[in-house]
Amino acid sequence: MDLSERKLKILQAIVGDYIRSAEPVGSRTLSKKYDMGISAATIRNEMSDLEEMGLLTHPHTSAGRVPSDKAYRLYVNSLMKKYELPEEEKKVIEDQLSSNITELDRTLRKASHLLSELTKLTAFAMTPTQEDNRLKYVRILPVDLKSVVLMTVTESGKVTNTVIKLREEYDPKQLELLSKVMTHNYKGKLLTSLLTLDIIADVEKDVAALGKIAEDIVPSFMTTLENILDVDLYIEGLDKIFYIPEYSDLNRAKMFMEMVSHKAELENMLLNRDSGVIITIGGEHEEEQMKNCSLITATYCVNGRCVGKLGVVGPTRMKYDEVSSVVEYLTENLNEAFKLTEGE
Repeated sequence: MDLSERKLKILQAIVGDYIRSAEPVGSRTLSKKYDMGISAATIRNEMSDLEEMGLLTHPHTSAGRVPSDKAYRLYVNSLMKKYELPEEEKKVIEDQLSSNITELDRTLRKASHLLSELTKLTAFAMTPTQEDNRLKYVRILPVDLKSVVLMTVTESGKVTNTVIKLREEYDPKQLELLSKVMTHNYKGKLLTSLLTLDIIADVEKDVAALGKIAEDIVPSFMTTLENILDVDLYIEGLDKIFYIPEYSDLNRAKMFMEMVSHKAELENMLLNRDSGVIITIGGEHEEEQMKNCSLITATYCVNGRCVGKLGVVGPTRMKYDEVSSVVEYLTENLNEAFKLTEGE
């Protein structure tokens, strides 16, 4: 699309003004607020041209114009300037994501909450797809005479703790030995492959005396592996939509809530997105329920391997420059945080 410099300047002003005000923008507003160097009548003619080109729409109840999805795309690709995050926001992100990074799931929950607070939008973080995840180690820790905690840790950083009730009392040394046997036998193996093994038989073969305790613990271990293989999606800030003018219409707010609540559909959408910081706008989405929304996602990495997605979803009228910068900076810090935990 070949646009004159004047048209681009007018379009940039309209998009910026509408994003900030949520009010349709008229030629008089532009001539008063921005130094265009041309009359309101000339601006009005240029706006008519932009409307014919599909870059502006004209709400029936207003004399002003609003940007179309096509305009937002042009803005994001060509007109949007790089937004530098304030130092205080950078510090908040750095402090939050550099302290107590011990479990991937807990950290992702924290990251999605932080992303929602900083952007004032609904944010999400998806745990890694686990098909190629491998076991790192197993720990079986006594709680009392007939209870233990099974700790399962994977190479992706996933940590699960499962309380298991035992049929009888066991020597803590047996628990420690079973932990060592299971870790030695299965460390580095794909979780999917472990589900096909007869682990109880393997343990009995290695140390016959552990057969009985293995019968108590291994079924829970297998269930844990199945649960780890499921993808989780953490969503924060659903209440943020009630502070956004687009969702003052309760029906539209209800549609948004229903769309986000269908986690399986949202997960599939995220799994099919490219890596890096990706912005999709309104009608660019195949999914009908996303036609009035924009989605900004980024890919995070664990120990240098890109494994999952996080981001925000909201109306197409979004501060794309600010939000994409927050998503990018937070993801960079998340990647560094997960690097710091390598080998722990």
